[in-house]
This record gives sequence, C-alpha cells and structure tokens, in this order.
Amino acid sequence: MHFADRQRLLDPGPMALEMGYERLDTGVLHIAIRTDMHGCKGKMLDWWFGWFDTTQKYVWWHPTDHVSSNWDDAWRPGSYIGSTNIVKERMSTPEIHDVHIHFVDPADLFGADEVASAIDEGRISAIVIAQSGIGEEPFRDEQGRPCGAYLCHVVRDTEWGAVLRSHFWLGEGGPIDDPDILAEVIPDEAGVGIVRHAYNEFTYLSRLLPSLYIAERRDIEAPRDPWPE
Repeated sequence: MHFADRQRLLDPGPMALEMGYERLDTGVLHIAIRTDMHGCKGKMLDWWFGWFDTTQKYVWWHPTDHVSSNWDDAWRPGSYIGSTNIVKERMSTPEIHDVHIHFVDPADLFGADEVASAIDEGRISAIVIAQSGIGEEPFRDEQGRPCGAYLCHVVRDTEWGAVLRSHFWLGEGGPIDDPDILAEVIPDEAGVGIVRHAYNEFTYLSRLLPSLYIAERRDIEAPRDPWPE
C-alpha cells in the first residue's frame, strides 16, 4: 500500500497486508503491524502521546528498545500535534538510532471530514500520524520538519479493548527518489526489525496504559472499581 492510499486505513475491513513488509515500486519500504490492545481504547493512546514527557516514561513503553526521549519546545501536556519527539531507540537490534518524530494533524493528511465521519461511525477511534527523520541531523522539509518517512497509528475500539494498525513508509517524502538507491539505503531487514519493535512496544504499553490512564485522569473521569460496593 502506497502512502497515497492511506485513506484505506479508515476502513476497518481486512487489508492485503496486516502484518509484514513490502517493497513498493517507488523503492519505499512499507511496513504494517497489527496489535490487539486488550483493555485499551483509542482515547487512551491519544492521551499517552500528550502525557509521556520523560525518558523514564518512554522506557516504560518499551523496556528493551527505548533508550531516551526529549521533546522540543512545542510540546505541552495534553498537546503533542505540531511538536517533535527526539528519541534514541533500538529496532530489535543492538544498534541505537537517533529518530526525530514530528507529529502532524490527521486532518491535514486524511481530511477533516473523513476523519470525523470515521470516528462518528465507529470505524476508528483515534489516529496518530507523524513524519520522521533518522540521525542527529535528519533531512528536513521546507518548514524545517524532519522527514524521510511517515508513521501512522490508527485505532479502532472493540468490546474487549482496541485494535491498533501501525503503518510505516520508510523513504517516503525524503531526498532520495531513485527506487534502487532507496532499496540499498533502507534494506528489507529494517522491515523485520520494525515489525518486531512496534508489536512489542504496543503490547508492553497495553499492559500498563489502562490503569495509568484511569489513575492520571481520576478527577476528570471517575474510576469504576472492579469490585464496587
């Protein structure tokens, strides 16, 4: 699936690629991961990105791969769109990567009406989308935002929790447009590592997110005890 076909992610029906990676004719490496997040909801994942503000919390997310996390000055509690998360992380291998992740408004890439309709109809419950760049000084677009890849997390609530579809397009929007060169710079092995990394990090997160969300928002959303009076 090309990045231009991302609207397909607003449809909860089965996709040709739910788990794995593929080399597109453009040379871009497309990666798809599906994670069942029991006990979670889309609003919880959206809240998480506006709440984790320290390396300690970032390590909770993935204890083995996440190394450090910092945000730029645009980040505010509860508001991550328009800000950049600068992290050091592994991708299921010993090598540590510097990654700059700039979060954008889903309405800008999916359309405001399309997103609103998908949420109202229960086809999705949240979208987190970002453009990213690798290295201490990644390639940047005309607005100064890191680029060279896109990531998209689309959540659909279920009776038992939520289904998360995570998609990555490595090489999309970057300075290289030659398919052969992209395939050399971004080998297929990167797809293997990211499949494992993303599945693990959101499985880890699903184990702590529900209780954390309830505790941190107890003055806003009254908790429901498992064994009420």
